[in-house]
Amino acid sequence: MTPITNALPDIPRSYTAICEWAACMVYIAVLYRRVPLRRSIIVSAAGLASLVAVQYFDGSMPIWFWIIGMLLAFACMYATILLGAGTGKREGLYITARAFVLAELVASLHWQIVTFIGVRDGFADYDWRAIALLVVTYALCFGLAWMVERGNFSQATPTLPTASAAIATMAIMIVTFAMSNLSFVSTNTPFSGSVGQEIFYIRTLVDFCGFAILYAQQEQARRIEANTELASINAQLESQHQEYLQSKENIESLGRLAHDLKHQITALRAEVDPKHAAAGFEQLEQSVQRYSAQQHTGNPVLDVILTAKERACADRGITFTAVADGSLLSGMSSMDIASLFGNALDNAIEATSKLPKREQRLIKLALYEQNRFIVIRVENYYDSRLKKDAEGNLRTTKRDDQHRHGFGVKSIRHIAQQYGGEVTIRTEDHWFVLTALIPRKTGLMAM
Repeated sequence: MTPITNALPDIPRSYTAICEWAACMVYIAVLYRRVPLRRSIIVSAAGLASLVAVQYFDGSMPIWFWIIGMLLAFACMYATILLGAGTGKREGLYITARAFVLAELVASLHWQIVTFIGVRDGFADYDWRAIALLVVTYALCFGLAWMVERGNFSQATPTLPTASAAIATMAIMIVTFAMSNLSFVSTNTPFSGSVGQEIFYIRTLVDFCGFAILYAQQEQARRIEANTELASINAQLESQHQEYLQSKENIESLGRLAHDLKHQITALRAEVDPKHAAAGFEQLEQSVQRYSAQQHTGNPVLDVILTAKERACADRGITFTAVADGSLLSGMSSMDIASLFGNALDNAIEATSKLPKREQRLIKLALYEQNRFIVIRVENYYDSRLKKDAEGNLRTTKRDDQHRHGFGVKSIRHIAQQYGGEVTIRTEDHWFVLTALIPRKTGLMAM
């Protein structure tokens, strides 16, 4: 075995421990945290103490114990992330592997800078200048890592890697660690170095490549998830539009039928005079009138949607009232109108129909202009606890939609944002209020 020439001193154990701990903190900061902040702080403090203890314990053991020591350090990082962020076991392994590679990269880069500029010869490891260099280097590196990774992870929903993604991440971590430390094991390989500074250069470069690969992997997973969600929203939009077209055809048919029946009733009333027969015909006319009633808002698409939803409410014993100026929607596409109002009213009908008391089954819809904004407000009464995620999206209670919860509200937000608007949700005194504000000029009139 060729000896290492100009061998550089080892990285101080405390520096390595701090680096591993800081990497854990980066990912705890960017992840969706499912535990109280107090617990995260306590676990983080305990994690730093544990990593320092493991590093010094590893340093006191024979060289053959090195791999076991690294496994112990990885276990401490895993426990810190698992308990500090409240991740699942698979998610914890996935994140810890990324944190481990990041820690290796920053530790190697920092020590390479230290040895290159020669400050190692000028002062001790714990001189204030050495500590200042460590603080600056770690702050810049981990700050940059935080900026890069925060766009790759949601702080509103858990990261749920597949089993294959978790295995691939662990494999990348192992290969990166093995290749970056190969020169310390043997210098007689095509991938090893024999000069001290060269060894750290190889280690830093390999660790950087490993981190870049893991970043690209998560970026690709995030894009796939976003595309899947967008495809689901688009499918729902198309479904709402098809529902509108079918409702329009049904309503037109019922309108023609009601019109014909009215004329038939009038003709029969002229021929039949008995009071009982007249009362029967009156009842028949009222029944027909229910199906001939239609909304007239000034927008034919909205008329169809509101008429269909009004009848759905009547079938479920829900009192539905609507005051809408449909002319305000003149610049909005028929598909967007059908999806926006259809989703909003479907959510309200779903929630309200479950109320045990008929007098509580109330839905109100308003569409009007205020301060050059188009205001769309849908209100419904509720008597149970609403489930929303951290982004404010309503979680559906449909049994057949557990994997696509909240897509109705997300679809509404998506449509409003297309026209420069925003959607807000608030609850007050057992009333659920969904409000969409769309600028009149920059929104619909510009379309």
